[in-house]
Formats: sequence, C-alpha cells, structure tokens
Amino acid sequence: MTIKIKQLPESERPYEKLEMYGEKMLSNSELLAIILKNGTKDKTSIDLANEILTLKQDGNNLRDLQNITLDEFKGIKGIGKVKAIQLKAICELAKRMSRPINQSKVQIKQSSDVADYIMEELRFEKVELVKVLLLNTKNILMKVTDISLGGTNSASVDPKDVLLEAIKIGAPKIILVHNHPSGDSNPSKSDILFTQRIYEASKLIGIQLLDHIVIGDGNYTSIFSEKGLWNTNV
Repeated sequence: MTIKIKQLPESERPYEKLEMYGEKMLSNSELLAIILKNGTKDKTSIDLANEILTLKQDGNNLRDLQNITLDEFKGIKGIGKVKAIQLKAICELAKRMSRPINQSKVQIKQSSDVADYIMEELRFEKVELVKVLLLNTKNILMKVTDISLGGTNSASVDPKDVLLEAIKIGAPKIILVHNHPSGDSNPSKSDILFTQRIYEASKLIGIQLLDHIVIGDGNYTSIFSEKGLWNTNV
C-alpha cells in the first residue's frame, strides 16, 4: 500500500518542509514533487519524481532532465500532456537563468569570457551545436546565432552559413563556439581544419575571427590559444 504525502509527518512533506527549513534542505525528488503537485493512485508525487529522475541511465541526475523529450515525459504513468509541457518549460527557464541578464553589456576580452557566458548552455547537450558570437568593434556582444543543430561534426558546417549573419548585421568580429557531447573539450583535427577554413574565409570579406572555443563538461579549450593565434589586442 502506497503511503500518501498527507500521511507523512509535516516535516517530511515537500511543501511544508520547504516552508519550515528552506529550499536547500529538499532533495531533488522533493523539489520536483512540488512542481508535479500530484501523484497517481499508486504513486506519490515523490515516487513520480524519482521515476523521472531515473529515466535516463545516469539516474537522479538533474542535468538529464533537459534531455527528456515530451513523449518520454508523457510515457510515464501520471505525466500527462500539461505536466510534460510544464516540465519542459521549467528546464528551459533554468537554462536561460544561467545567461547574463543584460546581453548588451557582455564584453569579450579573452576566451574565458566566452566560456563563462555560454558554458552552462552547452555543457550538457547530447548533440553537437555550433554557435557564432557576433561582436562590435569594442567586443560587445551584438547577437548569438545558431548554425548547426544535431550535427555530428562541426567541419560539416558551410563557412558561408557562419558568416551570413555577421554580414547581415555588419558585425566586424566573430567567435565560433561548439560543444563536444563527450565532455572532453580537446579539439579534433577536423575542428582545427574547420577553424582555418573560417579564418581564411572571414579574412577575405573583412571580418575578424577572434577565436574558436570548444565547450566540454565544465571545461573548455580555445583553439586559437592552443595554436598561438589568440589576438591579445582585440
């Protein structure tokens, strides 16, 4: 027989526990249970939360929540369309909260600035994403554009796709960023060759490629720094 949440001591009920002791005292499953609100006839909201958290192989890993699809959420008994959509929305909000509040004041002076800005957005992605940071003459971020979604190799990206948006908005400088789903930020040979292609193509049209940053899981590599190409006078 399943014990109902209301049958637990008040100090063990997620809502009451947060009110009494603060949010930091709650486990991942308890926090998720508050969002879910209700369980099912056979499962409490905490049971349901644990089932969600163990849906992926790593188990009880919050980073995997963003990789659960709507259909996978709805495949869990007790998670309907509305709850699935709410969970996806919360995951996206959490990702966006890691970004700077005022993008117009982001200034890039070195490779670590790029990593600080975009690490949390890319470090847990399960597919390779390629982004281009468009900068003005003072290295203030103008725009971030997505170039490739779900590709297996950044080298497959066409240089004209990388440079198109910079040409459109008149951005004089760009920085390439892509992630390695493996978590290892060491650039591959194809990453380096791709960087050289973009560098030469951008130079021809008067756009300065400042760097190419590879994002791993909590680590990053500047291809320009590694190859001695980083322009310290940018």
